[in-house]
Amino acid sequence: MLRYTLRRLLSSVLLLWGVATLTFAMIHLAPGEPLDLMLDVTSTPADAQALRAHYGLDLPLHVQYGHWLARLLRGDLGVSLRYHRPVAELLADAVPMTLRLAGLALLLDLGLGTALGVLCAAQRGGWIDRATTIASLAIYSMPSFWLALMLQLLFAYKLRWLPSTGSGDVPLTVATIWPWFTSSFRHVLLPMLVLGLAGAAGTARFMRSSMLEVLQQEYMRTARAKGLHPWRVLLKHGLRNAAIPLVTLAGLSLPFLLSGAVVTEWIFAWPGMGRVTVEAMLGRDVPVILATTLLSGALVVLGSLLADLAYAWLDPRIRVQ
Repeated sequence: MLRYTLRRLLSSVLLLWGVATLTFAMIHLAPGEPLDLMLDVTSTPADAQALRAHYGLDLPLHVQYGHWLARLLRGDLGVSLRYHRPVAELLADAVPMTLRLAGLALLLDLGLGTALGVLCAAQRGGWIDRATTIASLAIYSMPSFWLALMLQLLFAYKLRWLPSTGSGDVPLTVATIWPWFTSSFRHVLLPMLVLGLAGAAGTARFMRSSMLEVLQQEYMRTARAKGLHPWRVLLKHGLRNAAIPLVTLAGLSLPFLLSGAVVTEWIFAWPGMGRVTVEAMLGRDVPVILATTLLSGALVVLGSLLADLAYAWLDPRIRVQ
């Protein structure tokens, strides 16, 4: 297991280096200057050159890459061209918000999807199975931005049950724990539904197929022949084995959640990493774009790594491959 873990760690580090290099090259090869938005009509060519020299943009591309990579290895992500703040400070505020949203969406994805998948497998061909299949296919096919706008229109503007944007404005203190919790939950509910429902639709279809395959196994027929209650056979013997591939699916859900969070956070004005990324792209804030892309890649690689290690722990045959 140790050898397998070290091999996967090494491949993950090489993959992150490849993501960082490719992102750096694509950003610097794109048309336009990163400092265009910092200059105005009164700026002279000398001002532009001095600004480029200040940020090191007058150096050859391979020298810029070497300096950036050296700073990255020291933990220095640079300074934002737009906010004139260290990028690490921006991410320190945004990353916890994205992890909160993605974590809640992942719980909704796996919890609701698993429950619906098991229920559909148990009632195969029934009205619950057919209704869930139609609903899951419809939700899974919806663009996330359209679903976000429809939920905003219904719950925020028509019914006025939930806020349409923001993350809550109640400060967290000992005396305001409950108001902070209710305000935060009301603000996170809509973006959580946008991210979680699409994932739950796919998980339900995956879990249904996995459960139906497990139900045909010999040990399931043996358990039923012993006179065990059908739901006990289904949950104790069937779910345990059908859920093993769900470990990999959980790891692969992280890239889906992070990519969806970019659009969702922008629509709901959620102060997370996705919103910071969009603002950086609109303002050509190169240090922030590089940092958010690298961090997103690191989270995706980490999710895949944890899923692989968990799967190898559950199935020892994986370790010898």
